[in-house]
Amino acid sequence: MIRILLVPVLLATSVSAAFAAAVAPAAMPVAPPASPKIAAPKLVEPHLHIVRSGASSHPRIALTFDACMGKADDRIISTLVKERIPATIFVTGRWLKRNPQALSVFLHNPDLFELENHGQNHIPAVDKPVSIYGIAAAGSPQAVRQEVEGGADAMRAAGITPPHWFRGSTAKYDLSAIAEIRAMGYRIAGYSVNGDGGSLLGASITEKRIASAKDGDVVISHINQPTHAAGEGVAKALLDLKVRGAEFVRLQDVADMGDDSTTQ
Repeated sequence: MIRILLVPVLLATSVSAAFAAAVAPAAMPVAPPASPKIAAPKLVEPHLHIVRSGASSHPRIALTFDACMGKADDRIISTLVKERIPATIFVTGRWLKRNPQALSVFLHNPDLFELENHGQNHIPAVDKPVSIYGIAAAGSPQAVRQEVEGGADAMRAAGITPPHWFRGSTAKYDLSAIAEIRAMGYRIAGYSVNGDGGSLLGASITEKRIASAKDGDVVISHINQPTHAAGEGVAKALLDLKVRGAEFVRLQDVADMGDDSTTQ
């Protein structure tokens, strides 16, 4: 009798063990160790000043304009030409392809316009992976070099004198990228007055900012947004400065002082 009872017990035990093994959850996968976080690069937005005139009635001011992408703002270009106001224009390869007529105006007025390098594709010249104002940076030394050299190649192909100055997209850099660009033979153009806030400001505030420029200032504005209100303010500010007796100069015409090792 005891043997008869043991058989069902042993069978039940075996079935239970087999069932438990069948329904037991699989072992949870072990998560790989977390990759160490890469510290965000320290970015700088260099300042640039030119040598002052020393005459309060004739402040010396360098007007610089970025031609990033898009079109040409004839409100600004026509004012510069009509009033014979010299300026330094930073052009990208992308802008040059789309604006042959504006380029022709620049090339036919060599006494007014100095054309310099704003890069091939308007990519921030930072050699670490980072996003600036939503724009992905070059991300490596090789990509920074391509952005700079590609811009210069586009300029030469368009019949422009080889550039000596470079200004990257967003005007922000990390220090290692600055060293790389300087080693390529460029001076890096910062600024001291942000005239139009990336062409996003209204006409009146843009006019006020630029018209308040002082002796030795380098003004940055944009010449590629003909539908933005800021362009109207830029054109008016040029006339305001002329009435003040400003001495307008291009970067190639005067000594300068830039911080973050951008010019020295």
